[in-house]
Amino acid sequence: MSTLLKKVQKLVERNEELQKLLADPATAAEPRKLRDFGQELASLAEVVQKYQHYCDTETELRHAREMLGEADAEMAEFLQSEIRSLEERQRILNEEFRRLVIPKDPRDEKNVYLEIRAGAGGDEAALFAADLFRMYTRYAENRGWKVELVEHNEIGIGGYKEVIALIRGKGAYSHLKYESGVHRVQRVPATEASGRIHTSTATVAIMPEVEDVDIEIKDEDIKMEVYRSSGAGGQNVQKTSTAVRIYHLPTGIVVACQDERSQVQNKLRAMSVLRARLYDIEMQKREAAERQARRSQVGSGDRSEKIRTYNYPQNRVTDHRIKKDSFRLQAILDGDLDEFISALTDADQVKQIEALEE
Repeated sequence: MSTLLKKVQKLVERNEELQKLLADPATAAEPRKLRDFGQELASLAEVVQKYQHYCDTETELRHAREMLGEADAEMAEFLQSEIRSLEERQRILNEEFRRLVIPKDPRDEKNVYLEIRAGAGGDEAALFAADLFRMYTRYAENRGWKVELVEHNEIGIGGYKEVIALIRGKGAYSHLKYESGVHRVQRVPATEASGRIHTSTATVAIMPEVEDVDIEIKDEDIKMEVYRSSGAGGQNVQKTSTAVRIYHLPTGIVVACQDERSQVQNKLRAMSVLRARLYDIEMQKREAAERQARRSQVGSGDRSEKIRTYNYPQNRVTDHRIKKDSFRLQAILDGDLDEFISALTDADQVKQIEALEE
């Protein structure tokens, strides 16, 4: 039996184990386990169904080959055609198995925190950060997801030094996880009188929303400040101190939230952002260790590298990780990101399959 089929069989065995666990009264008493086991069982449905098809095909092939030895010329021709058809069906199922045995990322179905920060380029970088935020907002809206603004630091001409939002939607992380990194824009700024092309950057971070049980934050590790929420230009929009700033002392991370209506809501949202950042740091450490072990840098999502360039003069968007160009710059900035997201997902699956077969 091939290594691939052994992996498939293990998933089928896990499916049977999960069915028993879900039938156990002890599981019903633990809602979290009940939910997690149910989700895992649902994720295995396709591989179980295709494995049954594979076993049925294997049985039909065996019978056809047995009959071939005793068949007359006319029947032999029919059986040979049937065998070729069954072998092709097996080949297709094997290709599908290669995709299905890729370990599921448990974060894929989670909501995400989107953080965009202006990089090199001054006001032009802040304007580019606003363009990126609009792009992801449009993409989320097109998918029926909800975007909730958490924190923003806006400059007077409509750009963002920093903007953080929570994107709620099924599969948000699975679609957006490849967007983390440095995005670069090449264009003539509106403030540039000479018409020279400038290069500016903004950093995008995509972090899954995590639950309290995923990351433990000790009370003694945080310091909290409250202050008045303010609008653009520093104009106070509330007379009470509802905005919250939280310092995580061990890491130096600072999280602020002022867009909720009460201090309690702002604190809860700020703590949620902090958990997501701490979780993201931990996952980056793990992924870095895995990359070093595999000696593979492809699809690393390393935020120190420029992952995408938006070139206005050439109407071109280039993703440097997969060397893909698209000459639909405005459509992409309007949220039509599917061609890049699909290509990045496919490339990542190919690498994972290759790693499994090493």
